[in-house]
Amino acid sequence: MPRLVRFYIRHVLIGFGLSAAFVAMLLYFNVANLWHLVTHSPDGLLAVGLLVMFNGIVFSGAQFGIAVMRLAEDERPPRGGVRQFDAIPVPVEDRRC
Repeated sequence: MPRLVRFYIRHVLIGFGLSAAFVAMLLYFNVANLWHLVTHSPDGLLAVGLLVMFNGIVFSGAQFGIAVMRLAEDERPPRGGVRQFDAIPVPVEDRRC
């Protein structure tokens, strides 16, 4: 399997893991009385599955985006030193009426 595909799959799985942890925390802390709604509804399991799926899509996209942007970081210090320029005042005539 190509390295890029493994890279993508790894970070998507990380995103879905974060999503599952996020939904578990939502249920554990009973945000907006979500635990009661899920446990007392016949479609509660479907709601949890949809929460994990849709949050997984968002979290995995964000995780993959961050991972790709981190690839471009350059760890080497800048070369050539710091350039400093001296400001030279330029006279300007005021031609307003």
